[in-house]
Amino acid sequence: MVVNLQQLRQLLAEGVPPGRGDEDSVRRQWWAALATLQEDLLLPGPSPRGLWLAAPLPALYEPRLLLRLQGWVWAPAGMDQLLPATSALLPGSRGAPAAPGASFQRLPLREADGTDPLLLLITPRLQVALALEGPPEARRLLVRFDAAVLSGALQLLDRRLEHNDPSAAARLRAALQELGSLENDPELALRFWPLLAERLASMAPSVTLQPIASRPKSRSAGQPAGGDRANGDSSAELTLLEALTHEVRTPLATIRTLIRSLLRRSELTPLVRQRLEHIDGECSEQIDRFGLIFLAAELQRQPGSGQALTAQELARTDLSQLLGQMQELWQRQLARRELLLELVIAPDLPPVLSDPSRLETMLGGLMDRFSRGLPSGSLVQLSLQPAGSRLKLQLGSQDPRGESGAGALEQAATEVSTARRVGPVLSWNPGTGSLQLSRQATRQLFHRLGGRLTERGGSHLTVFFPVAETGL
Repeated sequence: MVVNLQQLRQLLAEGVPPGRGDEDSVRRQWWAALATLQEDLLLPGPSPRGLWLAAPLPALYEPRLLLRLQGWVWAPAGMDQLLPATSALLPGSRGAPAAPGASFQRLPLREADGTDPLLLLITPRLQVALALEGPPEARRLLVRFDAAVLSGALQLLDRRLEHNDPSAAARLRAALQELGSLENDPELALRFWPLLAERLASMAPSVTLQPIASRPKSRSAGQPAGGDRANGDSSAELTLLEALTHEVRTPLATIRTLIRSLLRRSELTPLVRQRLEHIDGECSEQIDRFGLIFLAAELQRQPGSGQALTAQELARTDLSQLLGQMQELWQRQLARRELLLELVIAPDLPPVLSDPSRLETMLGGLMDRFSRGLPSGSLVQLSLQPAGSRLKLQLGSQDPRGESGAGALEQAATEVSTARRVGPVLSWNPGTGSLQLSRQATRQLFHRLGGRLTERGGSHLTVFFPVAETGL
């Protein structure tokens, strides 16, 4: 019987109390644990030698560690096709390695392995296993230092390698023998938890890291399974995409927290403060962008994802007020690309039916998607006007000459026409490396929120929202 990585997680979970966390909270714990291991325990001492095994993505990121430690990573076979822009992050990919001389071996991830992250790290003075495990709303971070559990984990991985790649199994055994006797320094293990707590305490909560969609419930025994096999590949891509967005957003949130702590210092020069504020803005923009991708992937996996929410599920939303609140943020974001914003809102507009919490994220993503391909100096024009029983939200642009806007619109249209669809919800522009929601996924998300998106060659975006009935 072939060993799967889910069995390894179950081994690590033996004797551990049930989890009580949600997905976002345990992802923050995962990132803080990785930072604690690398930055607080391993790097301050002598350069370690050892080995590590991880899935479904590389967990270590410090170049000095990657140069000294030998690694094995179980990664999805379709990674290059799913995210061409980030395939270089994976060992064995066609892109550049994470660090010159880093030693990796890429291994195939199987469906039964699951996509929850795990890491097994073995050095002469520190041996530890980390993993995320548990059902939705009962998630937990597993951290094991005990020798018996780690020995069992290594035996499982040896059996897995022996079945799939005997040469890799032989290299793992040889690497372990080269390390000689292992002794888990009790001081390092005892220091881990206080250091992890300090990191978590410094990671301020972020609205963009809160759960924004619930996972679909498992199919009951009485439900048909006719479409499961046909949708299996798509579901696997969406699951992996959700994991990737978490892995991107969480470190960015940590960086943003550190930047904001520096901005509170009074001795900063104006130039340093300006550059830190620029970094803060870029982090926020990317956190929101990947949060939107996560939302699209989550909704895509839910039953009836293509259907609009009913009037009872939507709420009265003051779209005029929402746009006014976002205007200053958008102006700062566009200014970093040397773009201008013009906002025109008709007076006394009625509320619309939508979901205000998700709509704010969607509008931010729409602005990013529309403006990303515009040349410097362009004017982004956003208007909200009545249109019968609906309100019309329209995005357009003018080129730097202030004439017909043909130059900016032509470039925006070129951006759209060259974009390639990557997986169920993403598109990727190979010329610019820009990764964003596909046109179909963007339409679907707005449809779910009560809106109807129309797009004219990338030059104009229009969203129609239903006006809320009086007394609703």
